Amino acid sequence: MVKNDPANDESPSEEIDAIIEDLDDWKGETLSQVRSLIKEADPDVVEEVKWKKPSNPEGVPVWYHDGIICNAQAFKEKVKVTFEKGASMEDPEGLFNASLDAKVSRAIDIYEGDELDEAAFKSLVQTAVSLNES
Repeated sequence: MVKNDPANDESPSEEIDAIIEDLDDWKGETLSQVRSLIKEADPDVVEEVKWKKPSNPEGVPVWYHDGIICNAQAFKEKVKVTFEKGASMEDPEGLFNASLDAKVSRAIDIYEGDELDEAAFKSLVQTAVSLNES
């Protein structure tokens, strides 16, 4: 199947599966873990792939519930999870470690060997959903 072919009938979930599969190292495992935690935290989450462009033809996985919760992207040295309304969210466990000066969003940069606090991450997802619902 040709990627970015208008005749491509892949669902967003299948597109995200392909993105994860293409990352056949720790970044794919990390993105898969992030995705699983998002789904555990919010079983009603909707997946989409956005922002496809020549430099990133596969696009960016995005998770929604009454608005964007977060998106996740693999880079050379890290996986970045950006929470759309992160600047408005409490982060008692201090997971946000990137984009701390942004006016609206906040991000978590995950590097090889990092352990993601799963309970704290799921709590951030639930907080983002609550913000979107309010």
